[in-house]
Amino acid sequence: MDGVGSFGAGRAGTTIDPIVFAKQPQTILRVLSWIFSLVVFASIVNEGYVNMGSERLHCVFNKNADACNYGVFVGLVGLLACSFFFLLDYKFSSISSVKDRKKAVMLEIGFSGFWAFLYFVSFCFLANQWSRTTPDELPLNQGADAARAAIAFSFFSIITWAGLTVRAVQKYLLGTDMTLFTTEHVGDGAPAQPYPPNTYQSPPFTENNAAPTYQVPIY
Repeated sequence: MDGVGSFGAGRAGTTIDPIVFAKQPQTILRVLSWIFSLVVFASIVNEGYVNMGSERLHCVFNKNADACNYGVFVGLVGLLACSFFFLLDYKFSSISSVKDRKKAVMLEIGFSGFWAFLYFVSFCFLANQWSRTTPDELPLNQGADAARAAIAFSFFSIITWAGLTVRAVQKYLLGTDMTLFTTEHVGDGAPAQPYPPNTYQSPPFTENNAAPTYQVPIY
């Protein structure tokens, strides 16, 4: 476990290698989620509304404005969230507090799982409204490519956000295991043995050790 900190990141203060960070599965999933969210958002904003002989714009998804608004909302918030969590991933090793790391991982689990669900709703909602759209509502097939792109990349986003959720759960479980590991080895370690008492005692003075007395010789 040398060189590994809590929740799967390096120890606080360690230098982050950008190349190693870019090759991590979590980073790749994060970048893909960012791209997919951008496609969903941009497709609807740029070509998701059509003008059908009037000044009023209509949503390409069965003229349902709620479908376009929902797709824009999920894509835009997902785009911003990916940017935030990307920075959090890069700075994660600099977080010295184990409690703060745990909160960051739990936030990622909750948001990623919830956004995977919202993209699932987006895919079902947009696909359902698109299936009800008649060719007469889209003259010259206007906005069809954008609608198909929004639906397809909503589906792809389900996979990437679900993958991010799984990776976050793995980080949380790893952090829990390392906490137990530290507790068992530090808290349950054998107590240090005290130094043995000093048993050395100087020998007491005895009569045999006393200096001899001087006696005057008798001539």
